[in-house]
Amino acid sequence: MSTTNEETFVPAGFGSSERKRDDAQRPRCGKLAAAAIGGICLAALIGAGIAFGPQLWGFFMNGEAVRAWVDAQGPFAPVAMTALVVAQIAVAILPGEPVELAAGYLFGFWEGTAICLAGSLVGTLLVTLLVRLLGMRVVRAFFSAEQIEGVSWLRDSARFELIMFVVFLIPGTPKDILTYVAGLTTCPWWRIAAITTVGRIPSVITSTLAAGFASEGNWTAAVAAVVVAVALAVIGTAVYAVISRRAKR
Repeated sequence: MSTTNEETFVPAGFGSSERKRDDAQRPRCGKLAAAAIGGICLAALIGAGIAFGPQLWGFFMNGEAVRAWVDAQGPFAPVAMTALVVAQIAVAILPGEPVELAAGYLFGFWEGTAICLAGSLVGTLLVTLLVRLLGMRVVRAFFSAEQIEGVSWLRDSARFELIMFVVFLIPGTPKDILTYVAGLTTCPWWRIAAITTVGRIPSVITSTLAAGFASEGNWTAAVAAVVVAVALAVIGTAVYAVISRRAKR
C-alpha cells in the first residue's frame, strides 16, 4: 500500500483580507489604549486637584513645608525633590518658585539646579504625552479660554521653535501654559523637551542661586540674587508683551 503526503492547499489571497484587517486594527487598538491611559492620568490629576487642591496649593506655596518634607525623605530626598518638580510642571496651577527655592536651599546651587532641570525635563515629557493623546481637553482642564487665547499666537507662529525658546529664556513669562500649548503643535516631542529644559535655565538659576546663598548664610549675595531675579522678571514680562503684540500683527 502506497502512502501519500497530504498537503493542505490554501488558495492564493485566502486570509489576506483578514490579516489586513488585523494589521489595521492593531494601531487603532494601540491608540485607544494609549488614550485610555492618558484619560486615566488626566482624571487622576483632576481628581487629586479637586480633593487636595487647597492643601496642595498651600504646601507648594510654603517653601519651609516643602524643605521639611523633602529633608524628611533622607537618602531619597533628591528623588523626592525631583518628583515635586515633575508634579508642579504636570499640575500647572501649582506654583514653581517655592519648589526651586527649596531645591537650592537644601541641595545648593549646582545640585539644586540639576534636580530642577531633570524634573522639568520629565514633567515636560509627561505633559507632551498627555496633550498628544488627549488634545485640547487636557489643556482646558488647567487653563481658561482667555489664557489659551493669550498664547495662541505662539502656536500659530511660523517661527514657533525660535520664539518659544526666546520666551522660555525670559524670566517671568507664562512657561506652564506654553509647555501645554507646545504639545498641540507638530514640533517633535524631543525638541519640545530640549527647548523648554534649556530655556528654563536662567529662571531656575536665579532661584537656586539665591536659595543656595541663603543656606550658607550669605544674605548679601542672596538679596542681590533676588533683586536681579525680580528685575529680570519685570524686564521679561515687558519683552514678552512686546513679542506677543508683534507676533499677533
